[in-house]
Amino acid sequence: MGRVFLIHLEGKIYSCKHCRTHLALCDDVVSRSFHCRHGRAYLFNKVVNVSIGEKEDRMMMTGLHTVADIFCVGCGSIVGWKYETAHEKSQKYKEGKSVLERFKMSGPDGSNYWGTHEPHVGGSDADDA
Repeated sequence: MGRVFLIHLEGKIYSCKHCRTHLALCDDVVSRSFHCRHGRAYLFNKVVNVSIGEKEDRMMMTGLHTVADIFCVGCGSIVGWKYETAHEKSQKYKEGKSVLERFKMSGPDGSNYWGTHEPHVGGSDADDA
């Protein structure tokens, strides 16, 4: 494997809580109303410094989606998923966008979000994006 070049973002950023690799800008948040098994998650127009896993179909709270897990290139931690295809017309706005789990990242002020310990049933997705 070759050398990994990281993109350094300027401004208010979200970063990997494990290695502090920059992941996204606050300005690129589309929605903060998403949920995952660890608690809250945010939908972003653009994320950086991630690698994309295999595509797979997942049944989520808002229907069937083709998604791919995304991993921090700095440390390899899974940080969220990318929507490749939304199979329902009302969910098409998610296509090409990425969700970062709040539990897996540090906020713009350096804070970590510890999430909830309550199990989340029904898959990861937005309640009302």
